[in-house]
Amino acid sequence: MPRLARNKLPDGIFHVTARGVARNTIFRDDLDYADFKRHLLRVREAYGWTLHAYCLVPNHYHLIVEAKQRNLSIGMQRLNGRYAQRFNQRYDRVGHVFQNRFGSYVIETEEHFARALAYVAANPVEAGLCKRIEDWPWGAGLRDCP
Repeated sequence: MPRLARNKLPDGIFHVTARGVARNTIFRDDLDYADFKRHLLRVREAYGWTLHAYCLVPNHYHLIVEAKQRNLSIGMQRLNGRYAQRFNQRYDRVGHVFQNRFGSYVIETEEHFARALAYVAANPVEAGLCKRIEDWPWGAGLRDCP
């Protein structure tokens, strides 16, 4: 049965997340992280997003994105699709890389925005990947975001 189409989202700021199928690793090494970040920055430019924060950890990622032209779904499809193609080519595999379509949550207040930024920044610390936020090379938000 085909999936239902996602409603077009309004302009706004969103907490976006996606994880590997069965919680599998989607970033195996620094080259994978760098490849995803490169795709993210290209999509940001192509769709006019403002990227307020991001965090990439081995089996999932978080973004805080401001999308002004109701184009979050199209940009995310491009981002996840291109990364999945490259990942599958690199590791000579087939099949899904991401568990589901991305999740997106509207951020409606300054308080929610501040909490979301803190949550995204602290994600690698909470996961035990580093001791301090500034030690994780694959995230930005509380410090400069590209």
